[in-house]
Amino acid sequence: MELDNSFYALVALVIFIAMALYFGIPRIVGKMLDGQIQKIADELAQAKKLREEAAALLVEYEQKRVAAEAEAQGIIAAAQDEATRLAAEAQASLAELVTRRTKAVEDKIAQAEAQAIGEVRARSADLAVEAARLVLTDEMNKKGGQVVDKAIADVAGRLN
Repeated sequence: MELDNSFYALVALVIFIAMALYFGIPRIVGKMLDGQIQKIADELAQAKKLREEAAALLVEYEQKRVAAEAEAQGIIAAAQDEATRLAAEAQASLAELVTRRTKAVEDKIAQAEAQAIGEVRARSADLAVEAARLVLTDEMNKKGGQVVDKAIADVAGRLN
């Protein structure tokens, strides 16, 4: 009886499987696979936990972004209100300044007019006095002798 190589291969396989079972290789491989399964399960749990934390952070940052946008809008509105108020104050201040300057200029003009009128009156009075002096001098030169003679005669007549 000639035994075929397949028979020897079958016997070797049966011996190998028997030895593997005897030494507990399936148990060792099972423990290794269980360890890998547990490791993968832990990694999945960790990934799920990290995903939940990331989602919570995303919600928190979205809320902070909305709050920051609202605060920025508030700051912009306050700045616009402040700019409007400052512009109104500047306008009022400018109007007051123009009014004060106009009054000051009007006062200076009135003072200059009064001074000019005073100078004209003084000059007119000086000219009138000078004209009167010239007229009287001229009159005295023309009729001066007669007036003096008459005045002397008048005084002499009164004394007698």
